[in-house]
Formats: sequence, structure tokens, C-alpha cells
Amino acid sequence: MEGADPTPQYQGALWRLCNATMAAFFTLAAYVQINDPDAEIWIVIYVIPAALLFLLSLNPDITGHPIWRTLAGLHGALCVIGASYLLLSGNIRNILHQEEGRELSGLLIIALWMILCKDSGRAAVGGVRLFVAVSVSVFPFLVWIYIYVDKEIRTSWPQHCKTVI
Repeated sequence: MEGADPTPQYQGALWRLCNATMAAFFTLAAYVQINDPDAEIWIVIYVIPAALLFLLSLNPDITGHPIWRTLAGLHGALCVIGASYLLLSGNIRNILHQEEGRELSGLLIIALWMILCKDSGRAAVGGVRLFVAVSVSVFPFLVWIYIYVDKEIRTSWPQHCKTVI
């Protein structure tokens, strides 16, 4: 169809790419938990959104499926509860230097992404949601690269955290 606006197709492809990127990030985040004392909990916390986002990257309409919606909503809510608990019970001063801060960051990223995905299959993914999605999907990788390059940042970490990279 000549003269048709290619923007929605471009936005849909970018949205799928962002979800695939976040699925990869959450898979990597689950993997690096293997040496953590409470690895079982954190692996599950990261594998669930990884699987949900992998499915979403394959089929954007899956957000309308009741099982996907329920699992995504429940997991996002539990992440908000966990993040609230960490905020209220701890004295997190630096999210990169304290394990609880990194855990808080992971929970907030999951919750934010689940909110972004809510109803994304029912309506076109607009510019604001797409901008946030691109920003959030790039941010964790940039932080990970920064931590990898700046070895000094890891000096105060517990031993099991120093081997994550």
C-alpha cells in the first residue's frame, strides 16, 4: 500500500527487540545468581520475567492471554512488595556497592518492565512507552559494563558477588 505510514511496523519491531533484550538481560541476571547464598530465590525471580518477555518478543499479542497477564501481574506485584521491604527494612545507601541495593534495583527493573508490558498487546505501543522501553532495556547493560570496567567498585562486595562478571 503506497503512502502508508511505516511507523507502527517500526515501533512494533523495536518493541519486540526491547523485550528480547530484556529477556536476555533477565536470563543473564538469573545465571549470575548461581553462586549466591539464596540463589534459588533469585534465579526464579529473574527466570519468570525472562520467560514472559521471551514469549512477548515472539508474539506481542500474548499480553492478552489470561495466564500471561496473571503471571506478569502477580510477579510484578511481588517484586514491588519485595522492593518495598528492602527499602523499608534496610539502610541502602549505594545501589551498586550494597548487595541489597543491587537486589532492589533488579526488583524495580522487573516491576517497571511488567508495568510497561501491561496492555501492550491491546493497543499500539506509543512513543513514550517505546522511549522508556529503549532507555530501560539499554540501562542495565550499561551499568554492567561500567561495573566490569571499574574493578574498584567491586572491592567492597562479598566474595560471591565478585565472581558474577
